[in-house]
Amino acid sequence: MTSLKKLLLGEQGLVVIFALAFAIVSLTVPNFLTERNMLGLLQSVVTIGIVACTMMFCLASRDFDLSVGSTVAFSGMIAVMASNATGSIVLGLLAALVCGGFVGLVNGVVIARFRINALITTLATMQIVRGLALISSDGRAVGINDPGFYQLALSKFLGVPTPIWVMGVLFVTFGFLLNRTVFGKNTLAIGGNPEASRLAGVNVVRMRIWIFMLQGLVCGIAGVLLASRITSGQPNAATGLELSVISACVLGGVSLAGGRAAMAGVIVGVLIMGIAENVMNLLNIQAFYQYVVRGLILLLAVLLDNLRSVAAGRRG
Repeated sequence: MTSLKKLLLGEQGLVVIFALAFAIVSLTVPNFLTERNMLGLLQSVVTIGIVACTMMFCLASRDFDLSVGSTVAFSGMIAVMASNATGSIVLGLLAALVCGGFVGLVNGVVIARFRINALITTLATMQIVRGLALISSDGRAVGINDPGFYQLALSKFLGVPTPIWVMGVLFVTFGFLLNRTVFGKNTLAIGGNPEASRLAGVNVVRMRIWIFMLQGLVCGIAGVLLASRITSGQPNAATGLELSVISACVLGGVSLAGGRAAMAGVIVGVLIMGIAENVMNLLNIQAFYQYVVRGLILLLAVLLDNLRSVAAGRRG
């Protein structure tokens, strides 16, 4: 019983459990293990996966960002509108990155400099940014004028869609940043004990601002790819994305109390979210039930986080 508990709560245990679940689903759900479905599954988790790369840093430093869904939608809108206005896809991409980075900067400054609670701050920016997306488009979808914009999502490299490659590159980049750089070590240190980190010479305020800026920039990338995939800038896109991303991160072992994170776990968490939805689609289960499943996954993620924290406290 004790060894089973260790398996459930350990980082490697999550990978083992995922592998077993994947094998069971592959054997029982028709058409699951086909190349087309696997690529479709990975395509469906691109937005969650990309945003989770930096949400991991937010959670690891004892913060979180509820504005990511709104930022993704607004960045996608800005990319399409700027591209249409200038006739340049590159300028549209840059505009989206600037937009996302600015939202992240505002979040970071308000939270770190003015010491306003992250829940209140990002809840406010979630509403403000979503409102700006609706105002700028008059509440309607904005069509893409340049067909080249579609190629961001439709193009392939070695038979794999470009967005999946982008997600993979970001997984590797932020995994390296977390495990092999001072920035990553300082992030975990701040999450473990902010005051001790400050006394040790870490500029906690600057670090937190940088983390939120990175979160915004990554939301800009996700917004561009999402707009390309759905072939328009949608002001209501990515609604509820923040809960899916936080669920994936916490399910993957990132602690809500800060100080603990692993990219491998986040990847597994993202795939679990994607597989749950994919299996329901293959089994023709009504979309309404997917809300229930997402809620149960979030509840399970928080429960596992609590059990891991208790276990870590006992070991300490």
